[in-house]
Order: sequence, then C-alpha cells, then structure tokens
Amino acid sequence: MKDSQSQRVAVIDLGSNTARLIVMNAIPGYAYRLEDEIREVVRLRQGMTEEGLSQEAMTRAFSTLHLFKRFCDSREVDVLLPIATSAVREAANGPAFVERVRREIGLALRVLDGDREAYYGTLGALNEVPMTDGWVVDIGGGSAEISQVRDRRFYRGQAFTLGALALTERFVESDPVKASEFEALQEEIEGQLATAPWLAKNKNGTFVGLGGTIRNLAKIEAKRQKYPLNTLHGFKLSRASVDESIDLFRELPLDERGKIPGLSSDRADIILPGAMVLSAIMKRLDVDETTISTSGLREGVFLEQFWGHLSYPVIPDIGRFGVLNMARNYQYQKHHAGHVRYLAGRLFEQMAPLHGYGLAEREMLDAAALLHDLGSIIGYQEHHKHSQTLIEYNGLPGFPPRHIALIALLARYHRRGEPDISDYKSILNKGDDELLIRLAAVLRLAEFLERGRNAAVDDIIVTWDHDELRLTLVSDLFPAVELWEAQRNAVPLVEAAFKRQVHLDSVAAPSKWGRPD
Repeated sequence: MKDSQSQRVAVIDLGSNTARLIVMNAIPGYAYRLEDEIREVVRLRQGMTEEGLSQEAMTRAFSTLHLFKRFCDSREVDVLLPIATSAVREAANGPAFVERVRREIGLALRVLDGDREAYYGTLGALNEVPMTDGWVVDIGGGSAEISQVRDRRFYRGQAFTLGALALTERFVESDPVKASEFEALQEEIEGQLATAPWLAKNKNGTFVGLGGTIRNLAKIEAKRQKYPLNTLHGFKLSRASVDESIDLFRELPLDERGKIPGLSSDRADIILPGAMVLSAIMKRLDVDETTISTSGLREGVFLEQFWGHLSYPVIPDIGRFGVLNMARNYQYQKHHAGHVRYLAGRLFEQMAPLHGYGLAEREMLDAAALLHDLGSIIGYQEHHKHSQTLIEYNGLPGFPPRHIALIALLARYHRRGEPDISDYKSILNKGDDELLIRLAAVLRLAEFLERGRNAAVDDIIVTWDHDELRLTLVSDLFPAVELWEAQRNAVPLVEAAFKRQVHLDSVAAPSKWGRPD
C-alpha cells in the first residue's frame, strides 16, 4: 500500500535488445525505493533493414508494451515516463511504430536522441558514484553512449552504433566467432571511436560503466573473485578482466558460453562485441578499471523528476543522502539513531589521538549509527544481523565496496559478538580488523548509553592515561540504566579495542533509588 504522501513513478525503457519497466515509490526530495521491475528480451533491432524495424520485432515490442501498460494501470502508477532509444530513433518506420503505440496502447513514447540518452545515463551514475570529472560509458543493445563529466555535471556525450546486438547482427555469423569476424568487429569499433577526437587519454578522471553488457561483465568477474557482497555498487572491473572474458567468449561455442558463471543466458550470443567495445574505449582513454554504477538511463529519467526542485538534478552529497534514503525507507527511529550518531561522534572526536582515524572512518561510523537498527523492521530478535543483510544487499550509493562491508559489519556488531571480518577479507584492507573492533566499540558504547531511547545522556567527556580510559557522562539526572547497560554490554569491547581499563561515571549524582540492585 502506498504512503499518502508518496507517488508511484514508472519508467518504461524500450531498448534495442531489452524492454524494461521500473516502478519507484517516491516522496520527491525525501526518499525513494525500487518497488517493482520487469525485464523482457524483445530484440527490437533484430532483423532491422533500411526499411526499418521488422514486423516480428515490432510485434514482440508491441505485445510487451501492452503488458507493461496494463501492469502500470493495475499498480495505480501516478506518473508514467515511457522512452525509446536507438532502435526506434534509427528506424525508418520508427515514427509510425511510435504513433501506433500511442494510438492503440495509450503510451506516448519519448524517443531519445543520442545526446539525451547519454545525459540520462550520466544522471543515473552521478547520483550513485562519487565523481567530479571523468567518463560514463553505457553499452546497450543498439548503441553505446560515451559521456564526459566535468565538475559533477554532464559536459558532453555521443552515441555510437556500437551496441552489443547491433554489432552481432552486422558482423557475427559463426559460432564461435571466426578470426576474420573478430577483426572486422575491431576495425568497426576503432573506426567509430576515431570520429570523436575528444576521447583522449585522461588518467585523472573516474571511469564509470553502466548498462546490461558492462554489468554482466562485472558479474562474471565477481563470480571469479567469489565477491562477498550481493550488490555491484561501486564494484571495480579491470581492463585485464574484460580482456580475459573476451578471450573466453572467442573460444567457447554458444552452448558453453551460456554456462559461464555470472553471464545471463539471454546475453551469451551478443556479449562478445559488447565486451570488445568496452575494452576498446578503456584502451583509448588509457584507464585500467571501470567503476560499476547500478543506476543508469532509467534511474536518470526518474531522478530528473525526483530532484526536479533542484537547479541541477544531482544531489551534492550522494553518500549522505544514500544513508538517509535507506534509513527512511526502512522506517528508522530518527531520534534514537540521531542521538546514537551524536554520542558516537563525540567519542570518535575526543579519542582521535588514540585511534588516529579521519573523515572516511567518521563517515562510516555515522552511517552505521543511522542504520544500525534497520533490521528491526524484519524482527527485533537478531535485528543486528538483519541490519547487516539489508545494508549488504542494498548497497549504499557514494560508498565503495570496502566501506559498505565495514558499515554492514558495524551494524552487525552494534549489540554483541566479537567483530569478525573473515567473510569480507577479499575486499578489506590490512588493519581493517583493528578498525572494525575500534569503531564497533565506539558504536556499541553509544548504543548502550542511549539504551532508554530518551537522550538521557547529553554528552560524554573522555580522558585517559596509559592504563585507564575514563568516560564521564553529562546528564540532567543520574543515568542509572545507561551506566548499567553500558558496563555490562559495551565496556568489555571498549577495553579490548583500546587496551585500557574503562571507568564509567556521571556528573549527575545518584539518587537514593537511582542504582539498580
């Protein structure tokens, strides 16, 4: 059921290979979440000639769009944003197809030109990946869009007829691909890229990849690595991995290619040309890795609406909003989480000479403080483990995989247990075991000093010497419950983390009945 303030916004994306529908539940400028999605392979570009889209392809697309429209009607969608991309814009009979869709289905397809398609993909990426300058590449079925970003804005972009399906249709007839076909693909890709002299080497910028082809290549590499997270937010895909996959695709026939872990079976026949395009772009720009964005064209179309009140539809601090967005979607207890965050921050700041951490670690602690109780929406029992799962599966825009893992682990250990990084070692750094235990100790102490969920503890004064860590609580009344709970549940971990005996006391004096028996 929808919240009375929220809207359902649907985006239909009719691509050259796949038609997709996403339904977002959103309160503009406050929070949004993916509520539903449908994906259907239509191969709209298949069989396309100078006369336009084939009748068979149009029939598949028409049937799919009709079902998507009925689905949106049944879900009571408030705003419907249907778009079409390269296959429709390049087809001679594209306008007639669009008119038939409008007349018979009631969908007013907006056909995006190449520049606009590049723009929307970049909007999606900029609201997920922290980048100031660099490149965004989206390889679809019919086209590939390359965009340049400057000062966190779309600067320019260009669409090339280098989609995975378009190239397969033109150049690949053999299984596996023949050497002559492979060489023809390379020549075509290089020839088209050469028409854009602005694609010059730039080691300083961030290179971001999105779209089905690139995400599939990332999934293959994630399987190779036994990647521990269940999201590709911020995943790094190396050029060496792409080239390794290309060699594998060239070698294996289709029936074997479809069994490669991570590769979608419906992309197995077109993945090679798409991978070759990505490799060629990375070589031309002289970049070694691409950062994966799970948001792209469809999300960009949606976010233009969601951030419509801003002068430019890109949030300034995507990490901060990403945390708040998740917290709001899972109905966090704002006042409790906010006070835990405040107390954890005060501890972190005063103990800086002991731990030596900086802004990045503080941001992870802040995020974990706001998200630590999210799992309560599933059930109070074991809610710390549920919180870990929600963070791990959803990911956090603006945070790299290492930080997502550590935030999930901090949420996991905010109540009890000995912090353990063993499940995430492949994406963590040397010393992260110590980092985790120290930040978890701070978060756990803050949590139990807010045990009554009434902000009884106003502040904490931290002092120490070689052997002892003294924590003096500032409050209006003697915080009996908080002292009791913190002593039992948090102090042992703080002592282990900072190698000092902890002494807890309070500025406020106990009353006659202030202490538990």
